[in-house]
Amino acid sequence: MSQARLLITCTDRPGIVAAVSGFLTQYHGNITALDQHTTDPDRGLFFMRVAFEMPGTEPPGNWLQTEFRQEVAEPFGMDWHLAFAARHKRMAILVSKPDHALLELLWRWSRGELPARIAGVISNHPENQDAVETFGLPFHYIPVKQGAQAEAEEAMLEQLAAWGVELVVLARYMRILSPEFVDRYPSRIINIHHSFLPAFAGSDPYRQAFDRGVKLIGATAHYATSELDAGPVIEQDVIRVSHRDGVADLRERGREVERSVLARAVRWHLEDRIAVWGNRTVVFGT
Repeated sequence: MSQARLLITCTDRPGIVAAVSGFLTQYHGNITALDQHTTDPDRGLFFMRVAFEMPGTEPPGNWLQTEFRQEVAEPFGMDWHLAFAARHKRMAILVSKPDHALLELLWRWSRGELPARIAGVISNHPENQDAVETFGLPFHYIPVKQGAQAEAEEAMLEQLAAWGVELVVLARYMRILSPEFVDRYPSRIINIHHSFLPAFAGSDPYRQAFDRGVKLIGATAHYATSELDAGPVIEQDVIRVSHRDGVADLRERGREVERSVLARAVRWHLEDRIAVWGNRTVVFGT
C-alpha cells in the first residue's frame, strides 16, 4: 500500500467528510487517520487532514488528483493539497554562523526522522562547510556584501530554483530577507526566532529577557512573511530559567529549545500537517 495525505480548507457546509471518505472508498483507499477543525460560526471555515493508503507500492499517477478535483474539490470550493509519503519534499537550509539549529536538522534527517530530500545548504559565511559536507550534502557560500543584498538574494534564488526546492528553512540565517524573496515561497519558508513571539522581538532578545528578569524563555517557529517576525506561528516552547542565570546562560538554554521547536515545525510541514489560516495555523495530529 502507498501512503498519502490530503489537506483541505473550504467553507464549512454539510457533506464534506462524507464526500471525501466516499471518494476514497470508491477508489479503494483506506483511511488511517482523519482530523478536522471548524472555525467560529461567523467565519465558517472547515479544515481537514486525511491520511490514507492506496493499493500498490507506488503512488498512483495524476489521475487521482484529477478525479478528486472534478468530483469533490470543485463542487465544494476547496483549497486542497494531495501528497504521497514516498515523494519527499525537496528542502534547502539557509544558515549563518550559529550551527545548533542546522546540525539538529541534519542529524535528525540522517536518522530518517525528517522525511525530506535535503538539496543542500546555503550560507553567507563559510564556517559550516565542513560540517555540512560530512553529511554528504552540497554547501554553497553566497556572501552578502555591503549594499549588494539584492545580488546575493538573486544568487540564492537561482540556486534554490536549480535544486527544485519546495521548502526553505532558516536555521538561524542572520539576514533579513526582502519581501520579494519571501514572496517567492509563500508559506514555504520556516524561520526559528529565538524568543517567545510576540515578546522580545528584534535584536538581542536574551538581553531583553535578562533585563526584564523573566523566569521562562522560549522559541518560536513561524512561516516567514514580508512583515518581519510576524508570520503565522507553527510551534512554540519554553524552558525555565532563574535569577542565577546570566545572559550567556540564557543564550545556551535558548539554543536547546530553538533546536527542538524548529525540528518539530519542519517535520509537521513535511508531513502536511499545517494549514495556514490568515496569520494563524491549524496544526493537525501533534
